[in-house]
Amino acid sequence: MLTARGRRAARGRVTALAAAALSGALLLTACGGSDGGSSDSKTLKLWHYEAPNSAMGQAWNEAIKEFEAKHPGVKVQYEEKSFAQMQKTAQMVLNSSDAPDLMEYNKGNATAGLLSKQGLLTDLTAEATKRGWDKKLSAGVRTTSVYDTNGVMGSGKWYGVPNYAEYTMVFYNKDLFAKYKIPEPKTFDELTAAMDKFAAKGITPLANGGAEYPAQQYLYQLALSKADRAWVDAFELYKGKADFHDAAWTYAAETFADWVKKGYIGKSSTGANAEQTGVSFLQGKSPILFSGSWWYGRFEDEAKFDWGTFLWPGSNLTLGSGGNLWVVPKGAGNKDLAYDFIDITLSKKIQNLLGNKGGVPVAADASAITDPKAKTLIDDFNTLSRRDGLAFYPDWPIAGFYDVLVSETQKLITGSEKPDDYLDALQKAYDKDAPKQ
Repeated sequence: MLTARGRRAARGRVTALAAAALSGALLLTACGGSDGGSSDSKTLKLWHYEAPNSAMGQAWNEAIKEFEAKHPGVKVQYEEKSFAQMQKTAQMVLNSSDAPDLMEYNKGNATAGLLSKQGLLTDLTAEATKRGWDKKLSAGVRTTSVYDTNGVMGSGKWYGVPNYAEYTMVFYNKDLFAKYKIPEPKTFDELTAAMDKFAAKGITPLANGGAEYPAQQYLYQLALSKADRAWVDAFELYKGKADFHDAAWTYAAETFADWVKKGYIGKSSTGANAEQTGVSFLQGKSPILFSGSWWYGRFEDEAKFDWGTFLWPGSNLTLGSGGNLWVVPKGAGNKDLAYDFIDITLSKKIQNLLGNKGGVPVAADASAITDPKAKTLIDDFNTLSRRDGLAFYPDWPIAGFYDVLVSETQKLITGSEKPDDYLDALQKAYDKDAPKQ
């Protein structure tokens, strides 16, 4: 995500920011007029949902300072938001006079794609070309920037600009592994053996949140471990038929339900949100969390124990993509200011800072990344990129699928629904709104 999500979570993926994180009036100015609706030309209305101590939150704060130096005289009006708020209210807000000038929004067909199809976002194609954003972003990262007339990502016009990338990984508490003399896992079998040992000690090994994205991402990763790129393209991009009773989805649902029975996932986690999931890992309550790089900076800042990361073992694919998007609402009153802000977040200075704070930059100078953990994070991302391993997120294909995944996965956690019924429900929801093959 998350707490951002991202993403994402974000994805996710997601924490409400403290308003104090960007408190006070930040003085900035416009260089050029606006082609949007009526607005106070001395104010840039900005929404984003990155935690202030996340890599992205720190980078955006620095971007605001940079923007202040270049644009004296205009105030940034920052409003506290969360991923969940944006997920539920974006369409309503963007159809009103309350739309911001610039906002972070989740990428994918069901989110940014849907808004572009509804005519709620500004076409950024000309700006992307003029300012060189199209040259700074790799092909894989650009996938979520462009959408066709049906709101399907991968081709068409630019409606959003990511300035970081993200992917999921296993975070693990090295101190707890050492305390219980459990080897750090290198393979999937070693991971499940470690979870068995923690469960036998009365410790729920996996931090999980059934009320938001974390639970569905565990399940999707299990499916990805039995899938290939053609499977992903069929599910996400409609290049083939998505069969929720195939080997990959069936394995995922059955394994997830089995993990609940074995105590790897707590039944009480059904009502936990993304923030509570991350906090349970930070508090040492669960030694393992599978989630996204959006947590990295926060864990680096807040964790009181030694921790590490590794890619999900035994899988060439994992969840990930370009990061959440900067989008400019169609009715924004200060579009030129918004474009300038996006430009600064893609500058070497901000990208290098993002990388050293634990983010995954898209336009950094590799030699400028000096933090060892940050280097590992970026190296693992490069490994995924080389093997075409970014498989997007499970809620992306259709509008409303996120809520379906949340509610149905909660039922798997409580045991009120069997895996076969779970897969039936996903198939029905997907087929209802996916383009007909």
